[in-house]
Amino acid sequence: MTEILADEKISVRYKRAPAAKVMHHAYLGGLLEHVVGLCGLAKAVAAHYPELNLDLLLTVAILHDIGKLDELCYIRAIGYTTDGQLLGHIVMELETVLHAIDKIPGFPPELKTVVQHLLISHHGQYEFGSPKLPMIREALVFHYLDDLDSKMAAARAALAIESGDEEWSAYSGALQRKFLRLDHFLKNANNDAEKAKQGA
Repeated sequence: MTEILADEKISVRYKRAPAAKVMHHAYLGGLLEHVVGLCGLAKAVAAHYPELNLDLLLTVAILHDIGKLDELCYIRAIGYTTDGQLLGHIVMELETVLHAIDKIPGFPPELKTVVQHLLISHHGQYEFGSPKLPMIREALVFHYLDDLDSKMAAARAALAIESGDEEWSAYSGALQRKFLRLDHFLKNANNDAEKAKQGA
């Protein structure tokens, strides 16, 4: 893992890349923000479930979207490279990670298989482009952490856009809904309750 990130050609792009074209963290630096968030979530969840292998969770958190460095282009606007459209980031990152693993003398073959499974199962479901369902505890947990962080980012983005409605966010195409601006809604409810008290 450190060998991959130590490659200057990778590390420079890793810091600048978006995490997606549209769905979540779709801006420059979004990939790194997503990964840092996932590392924090992994540590919190591993503290709650001590049977989890934190090293594996951190490994997949850092490497699970590294294929997006080659899948996406973002010089003028975020789009897909030709290779990215043909192969997708899961296939592309698997090649990158296996190439790095094969350079490490004595890397345990069983651990290599585990790392491959963590990467190819992180989308969690076949219909979301996952070649395999998560069949290792850490793979299952990571899928839900990745999904959670992605969806929270999409909700945050919707709430940040001026919608013209004080109580409701803009519509999120990624999540197919809009969100109640809870703080504003509760503030209004509290104001109404206060007025009712004063009028009593």
